[in-house]
Formats: sequence, C-alpha cells, structure tokens
Amino acid sequence: MSSDTKQRRRPARKRGRKQIGLAFIAPFGLLFMFVYIVPIVYAGYLSLFQQKLIGGNTFTGLANYTKLFQDAQFWDGVGRVFWFTLVQVPIMLILAMALALALDSRRLHGTKFVRVSIFLPYAVPGVVSTLMWGFMLGVKYGLFGSLNNALGTDLNPFTPSTTLISIGMMVTWAFTGFNMLIFYAVLKAIPRELYEAAALDGANEFQVIRRIKLPALRRSLVIAVIFSIIGTFQIFNEPQILPSMVANSGITSDYTPNLYAYNLAFTGSQQGYAAALALVMAAITIAVAYAVQIRGLRNAFDR
Repeated sequence: MSSDTKQRRRPARKRGRKQIGLAFIAPFGLLFMFVYIVPIVYAGYLSLFQQKLIGGNTFTGLANYTKLFQDAQFWDGVGRVFWFTLVQVPIMLILAMALALALDSRRLHGTKFVRVSIFLPYAVPGVVSTLMWGFMLGVKYGLFGSLNNALGTDLNPFTPSTTLISIGMMVTWAFTGFNMLIFYAVLKAIPRELYEAAALDGANEFQVIRRIKLPALRRSLVIAVIFSIIGTFQIFNEPQILPSMVANSGITSDYTPNLYAYNLAFTGSQQGYAAALALVMAAITIAVAYAVQIRGLRNAFDR
C-alpha cells in the first residue's frame, strides 16, 4: 500500500472516530440542553415580564431585577441562608471527618454496620426526613411534647429564635453520612506504605492523622464544601413543611430565597419576579461556590 493511500485513510479514520464520539455524547448533550439550558433561558425570558391587573403579562425589561435588589425580604432570606451556611457546613464537615477517621482507625467494632447506619439518613427523602423530625421535635404530639408533659417543662425547638438551629440539626443528620463516605473513600486510598514508614519513624496515631490523613483529605474537603454550600443555599423542604406541623416557628413565606420564589410563583402569581429571584440567587450561589473552589484548590495544591 502506497504512502499516499495511507495518508488519505488517516483523515477518514479520524472523522469516523469523531462521529462515534459525538454519537456517544449526543444523549447527554440533548438531556443537558432540555433539563438545564432550556429552563435557564426560559426563566430569563420570564424575568423580563410582569403580571399586572391591567394589561396582563407585560414586558417590563429589567424592572424585576431593579425591584429585587431593593427587596428587603429577599436580602433578609439571603442573609439568613448565609449565616446558616457559615455555621452548619463547618459543623457537618468536621463531624463527617471525625467519623471517617474513626472508621479508618480500625479500632471500631462492627465497622460495616456503623458505616451503613451513618450513611442511611442520606437515603431518606428530604420530605420524609422533615416530617419525621417535625413529629419527633414537635411540642404538640412529639418527643418534646411528651417530655414537657412528664417533666412540667416548656421546651420548644421551634421558636423563632431556635427554628434555624433545629433545621441545621436536621440537615446535618441527613448529609453527614454522605460526606463521611467521601472522606472515608479518600482515606482508604492512602497507600499503606506511608503508615508503615510513619510507624518506623516512631509516629503516634495523632501524628499520623496530622501529617498523612488530614493532608490527603484537603482536596476532597474542598469538593465537599462546594457541594454543601450549593445544597444549603437551596434549602426548601424544611421551611416549606414545618409551618404546617409546628406553630409559632417564625418561618414566613420569605424565610429562604427558594421558599420566597416558590410562594411568589405559585401563590402570588408573580412568575416573572420569581424567575428573576431564582436567576439572581443562582448567580450568587455560583459566585460563592467558585470563590471557595479557587481559594480551596489553590491551598490544597500549594501544600
């Protein structure tokens, strides 16, 4: 076979491989387009309109965004979610790391059972988890109600000043196991030769954790922080369900940005304003997650 024939066949093979690759990614591309891109474009379109009593659905340009940036209810919800994230996420991830280190220490009996038990809450649907905790912590018919009747106390986990703490406990219970499993998988991937070398150097258990295990967890910790921030900024199930189960909880229709957008769209018939709120909140979430990613990965790779 001549060299010219070989050169002509090579581009044909490359085109064939490219077409095969495109055929494999086409299902994902179509799904991504209809599930992610199209809803964002449609939300952007809706955000340019307002529903008015006279004139119906009217094009108003950026009026919804101008109104949103002056909306104290929206910014109160953003601030509430920000402080919730700032407190709840570190507590959850520290607890997850501690559990992963305990499982990896090989000093616990029934490691498999403990691992599954801690991870199991993550498999419980969010609505079911909220209902369960609402019944358990409610003062009408729950655990705290029974304790108050038995002890003559007046404990209530769902007062306006403690509701956010109770929601934080519920979220921590649900997602600690997931993060623990990520950290535990990273710890299991550490070569055992490092532990043997540390033992020969006379390192104790605390030094092994500090010098080997914790540095190995840095990159996975950054990923866990990003996922946790995105999750807490989207908090919705708990403030949506709890008001129907507990009284005087302090949860209003604008308690979180997601709840505010939901009530605007489906109760207040303000779909355009809700779409603008959702897009702005998505931009804030992306900006915060990106900042954490850049800072966290830089530190993880530098050390």
